[in-house]
Amino acid sequence: MKLGFTAAEEAFRGEIAGWFERALTGDFARLRGPTFGRDDIALMKSWERHLGDCGLGTIAWPRAYGGRAATLIERVIFAEEEARAGLGPRPNHIAVELVGPTIFAFGRDDQKSRFLPPIAAGREFWAQCFSEPGAGSDLANLRTKAQREGGKWVIEGQKIWSSLAHIADWGLVLCRTEAGSVGSRGLSLLLVPMAQPHVTIRPIRQMTGESEFNEIFFDGARTAAHNIIGEPGDGWKAAMATLGFERGVSTLGTQARYRRELELVLTAARDNGKAADPAIRQRLARAEIGLRVMRANSLRMLANMECQREGREAVINKLYYATWHQELGELAMDVLGRMAELAEGMDYAFPPLTRMFLFSRADTIYAGTHQIQRNIIAERVLGLPRDPR
Repeated sequence: MKLGFTAAEEAFRGEIAGWFERALTGDFARLRGPTFGRDDIALMKSWERHLGDCGLGTIAWPRAYGGRAATLIERVIFAEEEARAGLGPRPNHIAVELVGPTIFAFGRDDQKSRFLPPIAAGREFWAQCFSEPGAGSDLANLRTKAQREGGKWVIEGQKIWSSLAHIADWGLVLCRTEAGSVGSRGLSLLLVPMAQPHVTIRPIRQMTGESEFNEIFFDGARTAAHNIIGEPGDGWKAAMATLGFERGVSTLGTQARYRRELELVLTAARDNGKAADPAIRQRLARAEIGLRVMRANSLRMLANMECQREGREAVINKLYYATWHQELGELAMDVLGRMAELAEGMDYAFPPLTRMFLFSRADTIYAGTHQIQRNIIAERVLGLPRDPR
């Protein structure tokens, strides 16, 4: 397999890199860094609108819905250049990478016409409302219920760990619509407006000092009866597809951000003399090798997707990159030493590498815990018997 790019693709890379360089000036220059300024909601939404106005908010989507019909390789290049420009995860990542593809795959034509253009324009934000306090890794154990009352669905329950729900206009809510059902049966996927008195959103303060995650309480929340993906009871299939979209092109952008973090660790090691320590040098070399293996694995995964071939790379990708990133965070702390514990000022602003280390503690939990990932590999790839239940 040749893991390279054509002249036309490199020209596209130059176009996108130049656009980011021109766009990230003025107030938008504040968006550069290891993470977005999660508390600057107005700036985040302004950036998404700017992407939409320039036709770059959803480049993979068909032109009829505000996209550029970009090829898979162009999507990879865009994600890489976005990360190289110093940007963190997209503020509207949930809408662009998860909700939009779900509506494309399972939504009706009227739902596509209503919900996709505002996402492409950066004018409506979404939250993924799946996990619950008692149903994280075991998602099929969820208890949030919805009951049909006339022309409305009425929702009761609680969700947790919903990224950026505090800025969301809509929520993709997985809930139980069949009374007495258990497991994956009787579930439905609803499109729910978040700005209503029956929805309470409480941000969860993280170790980094930010509040990206939220818990959500639905106390008789309402959405129109037609705001359902597919038929009642079909929610599990659509929800599993949504989670599958999370393993796509954006992984290449993640790795470009990892490259930037590794370079920060290298710079710190050279500046404070830790690079002379043989043990530190060995770990730095291992991190470099691991990142290159990760990129090759992801490119093979995407090549299989483009050719519609079965591949095992997607199954192991999350387990691999989460482990690698946590080890990089630990290496960064060993390189920085005591300086890693110092925060500037009174606003709990740790240095970038300390923030990276703290955030990486969640890498083995979000988007599927390591335990669940290993079960998937054992059962679906290696063909081992399921755990007794």
